[in-house]
Amino acid sequence: MVWIILLVLMLGVAGYRRMPLLQLLGMLLLWLLLVVLFGGLDGWLLIPWLLVLANTALLGFDPLRIKLLSQPVMNILRNNLPPISATEKEALESGDVWWDGELFSGKPDWQRLRSWPAQRLTPTEKDFLDNQTETLCRMLDDWKITHELYDLPPEVWTFMRKERFFGMIIPESYGGLGFSALAHSEVIMKIASRSITAAVTVMVPNSLGPGQLLLNYGTDAQKEKYLRRLAVGEEIPCFALTGPEAGSDASSIPDTGVVCERDGQLGILLNWEKRYITLGPVATLLGLAFHLYDPDHLIGDRDDVGISLALIPTDHPGVEIGERHFPLDAPFQNGPNFGHDVFIPLDWLIGGVEQAGRGWRMLVECLGEGRGVSLPALSVGGAKMASRTIGAYARVRTQFGLPIGKFEGVEMPLARILGNAYIMDAGRMLTLMALDNGHKPAIVTALLKYQLTERMRRVINDAMDIQGGSGICLGPSNYIGRVYQSIPIAITVEGANILTRNLIVFGQGAIRGHPWLLKEMQAVEGNNIEAFDHALLNHSLFIFSNFVRSFWFGLTAGIFETSGPPATRRYYRHLTRLTAGFALLTDYALLTLGGSLKRRERLSGRFADILANLYLCSAVLKHFECQGEPEADMPLVDYACTLTQHRAQQAMLAVFHNLPFPWLAKFLRFLMFPFGKPYGPPNDRQIHAVADIALHDSPTRDRLTQGVYVSDDPDDRVGRIEVAFTKALAVAELEKLLKQKVREGLVDGHSWPEKIDDALDKKIINEAAAERLRDAWQAMRRAIEVDAFPAAYFSPRQTQQPT
Repeated sequence: MVWIILLVLMLGVAGYRRMPLLQLLGMLLLWLLLVVLFGGLDGWLLIPWLLVLANTALLGFDPLRIKLLSQPVMNILRNNLPPISATEKEALESGDVWWDGELFSGKPDWQRLRSWPAQRLTPTEKDFLDNQTETLCRMLDDWKITHELYDLPPEVWTFMRKERFFGMIIPESYGGLGFSALAHSEVIMKIASRSITAAVTVMVPNSLGPGQLLLNYGTDAQKEKYLRRLAVGEEIPCFALTGPEAGSDASSIPDTGVVCERDGQLGILLNWEKRYITLGPVATLLGLAFHLYDPDHLIGDRDDVGISLALIPTDHPGVEIGERHFPLDAPFQNGPNFGHDVFIPLDWLIGGVEQAGRGWRMLVECLGEGRGVSLPALSVGGAKMASRTIGAYARVRTQFGLPIGKFEGVEMPLARILGNAYIMDAGRMLTLMALDNGHKPAIVTALLKYQLTERMRRVINDAMDIQGGSGICLGPSNYIGRVYQSIPIAITVEGANILTRNLIVFGQGAIRGHPWLLKEMQAVEGNNIEAFDHALLNHSLFIFSNFVRSFWFGLTAGIFETSGPPATRRYYRHLTRLTAGFALLTDYALLTLGGSLKRRERLSGRFADILANLYLCSAVLKHFECQGEPEADMPLVDYACTLTQHRAQQAMLAVFHNLPFPWLAKFLRFLMFPFGKPYGPPNDRQIHAVADIALHDSPTRDRLTQGVYVSDDPDDRVGRIEVAFTKALAVAELEKLLKQKVREGLVDGHSWPEKIDDALDKKIINEAAAERLRDAWQAMRRAIEVDAFPAAYFSPRQTQQPT
């Protein structure tokens, strides 16, 4: 028994430390030698000795392993793996793997995460935020935009053009601002906290569209012709991808282009119908995605060239634009466009003829700007704005003699608002770090888009619950209702969240992020037995390692892990444990379900939830360190890590319940969680600590809401709540004194002003104190007022029916 225990310990150490094959073989040979010299081979010990000897020979002798193991497995896979479509292949080959690869590894390199330097804005970028962006925000009257003009005012359009808001991603050499992804995100976030319509208008030219595509793939002539004009708004771009029959399945574009000759010129005859195109009604330059055919082989030897992209001036004959959609009462420019028998020159293809047929890959590689920068910035802007304004409202608004934020029932949604805002901002910052360092993490940006827009939905719903009646009554004073209306827009664009969660994040992420799976698939496709043998061997060792690590962490809760600083070390331990389990579960699902896994969308979605929460928890830890580990922010870190780790665990448990071979799945669950569920949701102490941050003016509150538009103008819809909050805090002690005197029967009065006057008459407070209390009360009343309109405002108006 001693020898068996020794063997198990040696294998456990090898698996936990992920020893290379040669070291593992050396360890097995050492055990064999020790048994021969000191244990003998009598009786039952002969069986494990022979098994170890056989496995050592199989692992160490390549020709034997290939013949007995790798070749049969390769044959099975070749006959059973579903074919990968051309669009799937392009998606898999687009972008790169970043921190998501570490999470799929089951053994993240935490030192790598911690070594990345914190990002900082350049002086030029900071100056633009403090001046041009601040000025733009002051110019925006959202009620006027949404209920009177149904568009941005002309002076706002002029200002945005003049200050090159549409050219943030265009290099300075072409007349743009040449901003980093961080600066781009900060600008969008600040504008989004003021006006969704303005934010979307600025987002589109700096996201998936002609500018980004030209920068990455355009010819020199195309760049020279268009980038300078795009940078200063002489050209307003849009990109036409989605159509009635190709929404989330954009790879099935029915719009066509046929290479042909007309009047002696070689070109493309186009027919298309597109909808939901932002800036489409006012665009002067249309980026178009279509399926290109070359039946006469005028540009190559293929009939079906594939998805291609072109730039078309909207005043070109046959282009029809101008009609508008009305997306949930948000009046940003959005509408359909059409083209019937539109003939364009070949050099209008983005990148020229050389890029014909590569449009899908170009699109996938450029989605990172929208998924990784624009939409997360918009979502975080909404969450930060809610954290600041709803927290202030919860302090100013009183019921039963107390600020409503002090009621435990209100503390729960208030803590969710602040906790999710912290998580979202951390995820935003970590992803921007990747983008600004030249990475194109396709899976991470898809994950971030779906997670942050969904969390924004929860944040704004919670904000509406706290705001109550004043939240549901639209008007110039309402600062939350318009955001609430617009939530589904962000959920829908750049890939609907249902699709992203259930098909992309894990479906593609498991292949891209897994250290060996893609290599195995490529070896099978290329019939390369040596490469397949190498990948299969290492994949087997990888599974063994994660099995050992999951078992060890289940027993010890990762107590011996020492990654991370003391303040957050326990969360690094929990994450290390969860990533090992995630990696093992991933391989279990791949081995038992094979190619059918991509059709198990609910299961894939649960795996996506695990990966997403592991990523966001990693981001929280990095964000905390980048901000200098302020002790006052620990309630936010505790809440955020507790929430994300609990959700990762719950998604894991849901996966266990839906895996093949339930008896084996139950064994794996016991292996990983032998003592039950270790991670609970945020407790009442954590909820109270986070909610309390919203009710006090502090550096923590300022750090959490940094980057949103803040006004001290009492006539501004946001300024009035900020002013009331400041004044309420300033008279808190006086309020406390006055309430005490009321309880003692020394002060009378029905209303608050009457109580103040009575306290002044009885010399309990002086005139200065009374004036401060009156001023604070008036500010509070203004902050909770609800807009009311004359009856004539709602009289029937002359309207046109939609076409």
